[in-house]
Amino acid sequence: MFTGTYTAIVTPFKNGQVDEKAFRNLIQFQIENGIDGIVPTGTTGEAATLDYEEHMRVIELAVEEAHGRCKIIAGTGSNSTREAVELTQRAEKLGVDGALLASPYYNKPTQEGVYRHYRTIAESTTLKLMLYNVPGRTAGEIGVETCARLARDCKNIVAIKEAGGSPERVSAIRSLIPPEFTILSGDDALTLPFMAVGAVGVVSVASNVIPKQMTELVNSFLAGRSADSLKIHLRHLQLFKDLFIESNPIPVKAALFLMGMIENEFRLPLCELGKANQEKLHRTLSSMKLV
Repeated sequence: MFTGTYTAIVTPFKNGQVDEKAFRNLIQFQIENGIDGIVPTGTTGEAATLDYEEHMRVIELAVEEAHGRCKIIAGTGSNSTREAVELTQRAEKLGVDGALLASPYYNKPTQEGVYRHYRTIAESTTLKLMLYNVPGRTAGEIGVETCARLARDCKNIVAIKEAGGSPERVSAIRSLIPPEFTILSGDDALTLPFMAVGAVGVVSVASNVIPKQMTELVNSFLAGRSADSLKIHLRHLQLFKDLFIESNPIPVKAALFLMGMIENEFRLPLCELGKANQEKLHRTLSSMKLV
């Protein structure tokens, strides 16, 4: 069962290539600060601009460096079901603990198509699978009834990363699906509200920068200390906002650059954070003594 805090980790680049040394260091930083798991090659990992072998290599590096000290949930989603099956099967061979699968983007399938997409992937692997509802990126959602159907029919579909922005939707999913199917927030600023209505953790962008604090926020709530969670939430709310001041992962990579952890390098069509926004982000990081 996937619960706790999972970092949607960035992919650092240097001179146009994956910066393997920096990536390993980022993973060490996460593990040292108590993270439950790492999610490579997702949206935050710029998977859309990684070629096939780079995609696999980043997953392989994550598995190697974690060495069983935290879970690795590989991003293996695609708008092509056949490609998602292949990516998921290869990730399974690399030894990951699970796979994160964004709903098919661009194609705009019907809910029946969404169901068949995920069922086909589930039947192709023994991995535990996490659905990823992110309509702001995919122009479509995984319907609540579709989630319930998949949870019922596919025993290895065990969780959803919910980035639809609605506590009401989380409530609806929780009311329809047994508790062993876990819901994780896909939005740092909504982690606490989502947990109040049934989520049990987060796949976090902010934890790239503040893994210890995000872990404490989630663990405090799970332990019944909601007041402590609220304090952490409010203390870091401006950071949560600033990490989405431009398209993810531009701001979080800028933050890690300002912290001296990675190069300030992206793959086009993504590019560096605008100067004014970088100054704003720097002020926020400075106020939290992160730079």
